[in-house]
Amino acid sequence: MTPPRDHDPRALIVLLSVVFLNIAGFGVVIPLLPFFGQAFHAQAWQITLLFSMFSAGQFLGEPFWGRLSDRIGRRPVLIVTIATAALCYVALAFSPNIWIAFLARFASGFFSGNISTLQGCMADITPPDKRAGRMGVMGSAFSLGFMTGPALGGLLAHPKLGAVGFHLPLFAAAILGLASAAGVVLFVRETRPGTPDIRPRSRRAAIGEAFADPIIRRILIISFVIVSGFAGVEATYGLWTASRFGWGPQQIGLAFVVIGVIGAFSQGIATAWLVRRFGEPRVLLAGLSLMFVGMLVQFTSIVWIQAVLGLAIVGFGQSICFPNLVGLISKATSPDRQGEMLGLNMSNNALARIGGPIYAGQLFSLVNPAAPFALTAILIVPALILAWQVWKRMPQAA
Repeated sequence: MTPPRDHDPRALIVLLSVVFLNIAGFGVVIPLLPFFGQAFHAQAWQITLLFSMFSAGQFLGEPFWGRLSDRIGRRPVLIVTIATAALCYVALAFSPNIWIAFLARFASGFFSGNISTLQGCMADITPPDKRAGRMGVMGSAFSLGFMTGPALGGLLAHPKLGAVGFHLPLFAAAILGLASAAGVVLFVRETRPGTPDIRPRSRRAAIGEAFADPIIRRILIISFVIVSGFAGVEATYGLWTASRFGWGPQQIGLAFVVIGVIGAFSQGIATAWLVRRFGEPRVLLAGLSLMFVGMLVQFTSIVWIQAVLGLAIVGFGQSICFPNLVGLISKATSPDRQGEMLGLNMSNNALARIGGPIYAGQLFSLVNPAAPFALTAILIVPALILAWQVWKRMPQAA
């Protein structure tokens, strides 16, 4: 099959706008969850489970929607998933107790499992030699959404009112999601016409193919290791900053603005230049190394400025790391399996996000509030070894 030609730049702009609105809606919820859970008098393990329930739904949703988008096209999958995920925010707002909130988060994760479909759209319209850079540009849109959403959520939340104090930001998340779905309906053209004659494969068969490839196998392991650690830190970050510095939703939202600004710059501008200059494997190694340093800085934080510096280092490292993981998988996959393999990668990441918050919550409660930072730094070490092996297996990228 011939590689995709570089499409009209308007298609890229529309797709990036959809990504921004979609992630902004998702990001609104992030700084709220620790305090939303406390409104139901939830314990620390229940609060971190709110994060894990979303990831559990995403774990099931990503490969399902990815395979379906290969068969029937990207556009209908995006319309259904984005619109339904938006309605899940409304369901979360009206949850009468923590158990219904768990169900709402699970459903939200399942229908938000469309990142691989969005990545498939980008791969469809981008030649292989430009994919890492374009995935970086998509990551920039993610970062801008992740910057806007948490800041908006923090400003609109009123924790003193209890669960009702979170209605406004959750409604805002729903509106952003519906606006994203409307954008797909009005402006997004189908990037891959449906091919229903493709025989669907079981997840076991897809996993077997992925792990038979020496590059994809290592990339999936790297993703799992670092995502699980980062998800644990993300889930306990609000609790940690509240206990260490007395922060609330506003301060946490602003901290995520720092991540968003750095991510928008590094993924939108720096990643493409770095990949052209050094190649994907070397940039991946650099990103992992920065994440390691940033986690240690946060672990040793005694003042909030040091904590924000560590968060900024982690944010930059992550921003130049993940587009290369996606780009390497996309380049190693045939065009008719892009959605499936990218979906498998996102499902792998979702599985990591299930376990990460659970064990981080236990470490936070039983060991030390800063223990998740130390464990994540330790987990990055084997990821660095695997990234070095990827580099050695791809001398043409060095």
